Amino acid sequence: MMLRHLGAGLFSVMAASLPLTLSAQEVSQRISPKAMVITMFAGEAKPWLENERFTQKVAVPGLSKAFPEVSCTDAGLCLMTTSMGYANAASSVSALLYSGRFDLSQTYFLIAGIAGVDPADGTLGSAHWARFAVDGGLQNVIDAREIPNDWTTGYVAIGASRPGEKVELKYGSEVYRLNEDLLQKAYTVTKDVELADGDAAKAYRARYAAAPANAAPRVSICDTVSMDTWWHGSKLGAAMEAWAKLITNGEANYCTTQQEDNATLTALRRGADANLLNFDRIAVLRAASNFDREGSSQTPVESLTAKSGGYIPSVTNAYRVGAKFAHTIVADWQNWSVGVPK
Repeated sequence: MMLRHLGAGLFSVMAASLPLTLSAQEVSQRISPKAMVITMFAGEAKPWLENERFTQKVAVPGLSKAFPEVSCTDAGLCLMTTSMGYANAASSVSALLYSGRFDLSQTYFLIAGIAGVDPADGTLGSAHWARFAVDGGLQNVIDAREIPNDWTTGYVAIGASRPGEKVELKYGSEVYRLNEDLLQKAYTVTKDVELADGDAAKAYRARYAAAPANAAPRVSICDTVSMDTWWHGSKLGAAMEAWAKLITNGEANYCTTQQEDNATLTALRRGADANLLNFDRIAVLRAASNFDREGSSQTPVESLTAKSGGYIPSVTNAYRVGAKFAHTIVADWQNWSVGVPK
């Protein structure tokens, strides 16, 4: 009798935390992914959909209308696509977390997408695991034509009086540092993955005078800056490098630029605070589709509008590197389930 009452009580507590539209049968059929891959648009999702054996489609209310389902394999690998930009990323990830259709308490999350890259740290098709994700948009900005002569940039920390002045961070989402053990393990597992390349990308690299920009793609660890505005050029690149270092006390090495990661991580952080997931089980991978600034004898406008040949290698390598990591987790779940293997 006591066990029956205890079981009923536990179910009541669990059901109370789930959407009212979820039936008892749906609660009992919740999926427990070993790895959840988060992509942002169809091109990033395509290699996963073409190469993985997804046998189940789970409709989740609140996901993007363009990508209303989460795809899962029998082995425990799942894939979702958020749609691009901050609003879509945060909204879609939140819909997933609070849908009640998944038990994410032990899940490893892999954000796998494409990005611009600093030629000092990577090249077209290179794949980069992030230690820090920095929000580049949570700043004041003054048009470069109106800044004081002694300012290096128009970007200024909110609450500061000039560039480079450090202030207290108030938003809580300006920067995320990811689990170092997971980061190092992801790099170790994937550093020797064979990366795709292309003739157009090889030719375009010649515009850059030094490695790694003019060399073959590789896997590395460096950091990422998120912003909905697609900024470009060496001046803004230097400003973002300075911002990333400023708010990480000099630790961050900015190398990739993308639109969504801080928004995705904020949704995941709140999910972790609600005890729905483990924030230490999140990895961020970005593969370079383009350079974030101009090469030799190029203007920023020419660089921004150029066809560099990096798109196909980038989406391919985001999959190749990400899949190696995800498959490692799924195949050795007995060890990964209790934490990052040493």
